[in-house]
Amino acid sequence: MNGPAKPPAASTDFDGTRLTVARRLRGKTKSALAREVDLTPTAIGQFEKGPANPSQAALARICMALGMPREFFGAGHPLTLLPASDAHFRSLRSTSAVERERALAYGELSLEIVQLIEDYVELPATNLPDLGVPDVITTDAIGVAVAELKAAWGVPSGPIGNMVQLLESHGIVTLRLPTRTDRKVDAFSTNAGQRPLVFLNPGSDDRARSRFDAAHELGHFILHPDTEPGSKIVENQAHAFAAEFLMPAAEIGPLLPRRIDWPTFHELKRDWGVSLRALVFRAHTLGRLSQASYRRANQQLSMWGLPEPGELGRAESPQLLGKATDLLATHDIDLDSILTARRIVADVTADILAAGTDDKPKVSFD
Repeated sequence: MNGPAKPPAASTDFDGTRLTVARRLRGKTKSALAREVDLTPTAIGQFEKGPANPSQAALARICMALGMPREFFGAGHPLTLLPASDAHFRSLRSTSAVERERALAYGELSLEIVQLIEDYVELPATNLPDLGVPDVITTDAIGVAVAELKAAWGVPSGPIGNMVQLLESHGIVTLRLPTRTDRKVDAFSTNAGQRPLVFLNPGSDDRARSRFDAAHELGHFILHPDTEPGSKIVENQAHAFAAEFLMPAAEIGPLLPRRIDWPTFHELKRDWGVSLRALVFRAHTLGRLSQASYRRANQQLSMWGLPEPGELGRAESPQLLGKATDLLATHDIDLDSILTARRIVADVTADILAAGTDDKPKVSFD
């Protein structure tokens, strides 16, 4: 005699947090994934938060829908989730919730790989001093914060040589977002994990843009450690921080013209590694250009369009993770085996390691 039908066996080796990361990484809502795998959004939510686990058959469908191997969802190596409330997106208003979640999931896997590499390689210590920035952040307060940070970091006066490498040298892991990322996602940063992370625009090869983006995200770390992200005021404060960091008023102010002098602006662009538009805006905010001159200068910049005249060379590239993986190889440490043991997916790993590596081609005589 046949007994009552048994329910499908649930997977016991399953981590719901990894389902959350995988779903967001693939840009799917709970409802969208549920439709694809013939489940309910409530069931997906229960799998992600526990204590329910999917059946073996349901997990197989989930793996297929998300393009992830079964091993990725195993328990034993939990991932740290990065809440959207602790991430500063440059283009928050124009970025959809799905794209923000996709970018954050990429950040979560990036953080896991960084932490894994740190088990074998000593990375630069994180050095983000608490400067006691006042609750009411004024232009003067931003200037004081920039000066104090530069003093703490030993940054000399004059133009910043390489902004991205400066962040990396002080323990701020900097990566490019994947090339498939929606262009509206621009740059973002978060300090919610064990390492501060900065993600730069993947499509821009504009050196001035990469430098300003890096300085802008640094501004969030210094000015807004406990501030709700997304407001125009917060973004403008980070802009002002970046402008002061890259173009200190006391140093560049006397060099800025009092009229529209494009040869001088081009010379300053080359020397300081910033865009013409940033220089024109700086000249206006520092009182060097009148409102009428500022308006005419912007009209000319709009006519030129992008890219601006005056090529500065390739965008600054992150190098920290690339150098770390080179060290692992030098010491015969098999990173692939380590990643496999920690249930990290190969294609995502490749994306992240490439995003933290200088992409300049190298001449080889091998």
